[in-house]
Amino acid sequence: MDQLSNYRKFVRKIFEEYASYNPAYGDVEMELIVDPTHDHFQLMSVGWKNQQRIHGCVLHVDIKDGKIWIQHDGTEEGIANRLVEWGVPKSDIVLAFHSPFKRKFTEYAVG
Repeated sequence: MDQLSNYRKFVRKIFEEYASYNPAYGDVEMELIVDPTHDHFQLMSVGWKNQQRIHGCVLHVDIKDGKIWIQHDGTEEGIANRLVEWGVPKSDIVLAFHSPFKRKFTEYAVG
């Protein structure tokens, strides 16, 4: 299996795991959105807590130019850590939620 296929498999595995969690509050569902043609992955929380609308992004990752771009990470663990544990080099992970200026001060790719 080539590197890009592995990256897709790793990202999908993480997203499917988080999508299986049921929030402990309100009537909220986890909604997994995948565009395999363009390598976009997003996990949303959607529903209601009492009279308050819940609609927000939990995770958003794109794979582009052979790198995993973490656009938003609302997890406690930080999915970059898990990707590194699975063998993805830090040079192939972009913490896109940091400004391009700040990225050069991380151990990860600039973009």
